[in-house]
Order: sequence, then structure tokens, then C-alpha cells
Amino acid sequence: MRTDSLFYQLFQIYPAILFELIGDSSPRISTYSFLSQEVKQTSFRIDGILLPPPYATNLPIYFVEFQGYRDLNGDLYPSFFSEIFLYLNDYRPANDWRGLLVFTKRRLDPGLPLHYQDFASSSRLQRIYLDQLTGEVTDISIGLGLLQLIGAKEATAPETARQIIEKAQRELTDVTERQKILELIETVIIYKFPELSREEIEQMLGLSELKQTRVYQEALEEGLEQGLEQGRQEGRQEGKLTAVPILLELGMSIEQIAERLGVDLEAVRRVAQQ
Repeated sequence: MRTDSLFYQLFQIYPAILFELIGDSSPRISTYSFLSQEVKQTSFRIDGILLPPPYATNLPIYFVEFQGYRDLNGDLYPSFFSEIFLYLNDYRPANDWRGLLVFTKRRLDPGLPLHYQDFASSSRLQRIYLDQLTGEVTDISIGLGLLQLIGAKEATAPETARQIIEKAQRELTDVTERQKILELIETVIIYKFPELSREEIEQMLGLSELKQTRVYQEALEEGLEQGLEQGRQEGRQEGKLTAVPILLELGMSIEQIAERLGVDLEAVRRVAQQ
């Protein structure tokens, strides 16, 4: 499955996960930012770049590529190193660099081509296989748990997903962050079970019951009140519409949002499609 967008969403929320994967627990990792960047004058786009702050020229730049499907044309390694060196040529950073290739399964790694064998034993290149990650979900971070879920087999994925949901409900106090994690979990399971409907996925993960709990309903009301308050302050429909993304994440339908906010249905639909 193509998981680039999943990885991008996940590392936007938890950029420190990559450092957990390579065993770096230094406090300096909190200074990095994660982005996807196109290399000038080419069609190349690097999946992810971890950039240290401008003043930290002693810290390396990390170039990250995510691979969730078989490399049929032999393009993976040539493209990866080409992207890196084109970036270095275009931007001329003062920092050193490292390359990280993250595979959902080890069998998807075609192996280093002859021309890149110098990197086989070099610290510049690390390859990570998500299906070989170990550790109980209860003992690792939510971010690593999500990576385990992406690499998990279909037989174990639902139980892993439920454990991460329970962990997120216990540990995350920020409503928005918690909803983003639940949405990512649901998306991963949809990728793994494309034949199931969203309602069947919600039932599998226990999300149907979760949405009926007092905590969830309070979060829903909180999101609703935020939108209504901003709408009252601005006195315009546009103010109320700012609540639409929050309420969609909390599971309300477009029709329910339009009714609760007292705004035009088509306006809500336009916001939802953006």
C-alpha cells in the first residue's frame, strides 16, 4: 500500500519518532522540524526532511524515504541518493547529512545496487523495517505504536489498533491531538482492510462505543462551543464555519454540523472538501 501521506501526517505530529527508531534519545531532537520538500528544477520530492534550527550547524540533516510497496523498476536507491545530492547542491547547507529508508516490510527492500555499496557499512545510511519493530504497545510511545501498526500483519492489526486507542485515551489530554491520532489509526486500518466499510472499521476498533462515551461527547460539545463562540464574536457565518474541521474529526456528519451551527449546508460541504 502507498503510505507516504500516512507517514507525513504521523511525523508532522511526532517528528521525534525517527530518532526513537535510530536509538537517539538526545535532548537536541526536540529542536528538529519535519517537512517534505521539492528539489529545484527537477520532479523529485523528498518524502521527509528533518531540519535542525539554523544555528545548529553541528547537527546533521536527516533525509527520509518511506517505502510501502515493491520497487519494480529499481528506482528506489538511485532516486533517493539523487534527491539528497541535488538538495545539497541546491541549498548548500552547512550541516552534515544522514539518510533513513523506512520500509513497512523487510521484503520490500530490493537491496543496495552495486553503485551504492559504499553506503552499505556507512553511518550515513540506515534502513528500518517496521514489521521487525519489537515491544509491547503499552511499553512504547504512541508514535512508535502507530509505526508498528503500519507494519503489522492483518491478523494482528485490529488488536494493535485497539491498544493504541486505549493508550491515546489514557495519555493524551489535548482533544485535537487525540482526535488526530484516532483518525490516523482508522486510516491505517482502512488501508489494510479496503473491503470493509467505515462503519465496520469503527465497530472493529470500538470507535462506535467510544463516540457514545461522556468524554467524547464533552469533547464534541467543546468543539461546538468553540465554533459558536467565534461565530458570535465575529457575527458572521464564516466565524461559525471555523468549527467545521473540528466537528468533522469528532465524527459529526455534514448535515448534523449545518443543523447544529445554524449555517447553510452547502457552505459546510465546501469547507469539508477543502
